[in-house]
Amino acid sequence: MPMDRTKLSILRIYKGNAMRTFLFVMLAFSGVTVLQAQKSIETVVIDAGHGGKDPGCHGKFSKEKHVCLSMALKLGALIKKKYPELKVIYTRETDVFVELGERANIANKARADLFICIHANAASPAAYGTETYVLGLHRSESQQKVASRENSIIELEEDGGAQYKNFDLSPDAIIAKRLQLSVFLDHAIMFAQYLQAEFKKLGRRDRGVKQAGFMVLYKTTMPSVLIETGFLTNPSEEIFIGKETGQNKMANAMLAAFEKYKRNIEGKELSTPIKSENKNISEEKPVEKVLEKNKLKEESKNSTFISKVIEAEDKNTGLNFRVQILSLNAKINADSPRLKGEKDTFEYRQGGLYKYCTKSFGKDLKSAVKYKVQMREKGFQGAFVVAFLDGERIGIEKAINLVEK
Repeated sequence: MPMDRTKLSILRIYKGNAMRTFLFVMLAFSGVTVLQAQKSIETVVIDAGHGGKDPGCHGKFSKEKHVCLSMALKLGALIKKKYPELKVIYTRETDVFVELGERANIANKARADLFICIHANAASPAAYGTETYVLGLHRSESQQKVASRENSIIELEEDGGAQYKNFDLSPDAIIAKRLQLSVFLDHAIMFAQYLQAEFKKLGRRDRGVKQAGFMVLYKTTMPSVLIETGFLTNPSEEIFIGKETGQNKMANAMLAAFEKYKRNIEGKELSTPIKSENKNISEEKPVEKVLEKNKLKEESKNSTFISKVIEAEDKNTGLNFRVQILSLNAKINADSPRLKGEKDTFEYRQGGLYKYCTKSFGKDLKSAVKYKVQMREKGFQGAFVVAFLDGERIGIEKAINLVEK
């Protein structure tokens, strides 16, 4: 059956959100033209929310537009200092108004590898904590309110938002967009999880990785996140993110998350520890890129686990797609309850972490994508597809190119 008839049939038959999401992801790897994930990070666009005539939300002494700009510039400076070869682009560097569409256009025209949108939140004085958003369907009224508040600035644009009159943010449209950016979405979720983990180390309340229909995320064509750094309507949080000391800590936390993300995407080990602004946090130590089998035997007392790992290594020749389900600070055994009964897992080390993947699907990317959905339903919310070549982690784009050849 021709692909266009297949897509039409699917759109007509399946109406449930879960089934639609699954089918769109499957279509993404079945021959439909889909944007592919990058294999390196060369250009980063940092978007300071609001600005100019759009102040955003506010607290007793601070405005969102100023808080966002300060953190954005601090983060950009840190990235440039750490990675001088990287290109860092700001959607704004001063207190000016930039339309939502233009913010995305700046990133798209620059062919950015990552889009980081920085905001501050507003709610009741009791609300507190950080949350990071990726594009998706809101699952609660509070998520919908956050998206509506951030999207509402189109009313301040010169045409009063007329250019968005026919803009479709319906569930079907968002799911279709997620199809187009399927691999990028996995990477956005990965980066969002790193961000929330770093914020938590600062003692911030982790409100989680969430999804909603943010217009600025919808229009970008690369891994994109929107960070709600805290609630200016909460007096304590306003003191933290509204002043330079807290802003420096948040920027350093974002840098640490960015470094982990960059290393993961590029399949590289950390050459130096990630320094944290919080002196009480232990720094991660660099580890060897590949464990020799005899060292693995000495480290583990579980003979069954050893044999499974060695067997996995022996079979892990050529190209293999797997689903990564866990990333931990400490090693676990094959019978650990954290694996939720998953058998034939594959362990590798990267960035000072122990990472666990499911069984190999060889070159069968479709089956790996399908299994990723099953793993998320099983409770591994951050599960995503990874690729290995002769036991070495490689980028998804390179793996797809190898399959096509």
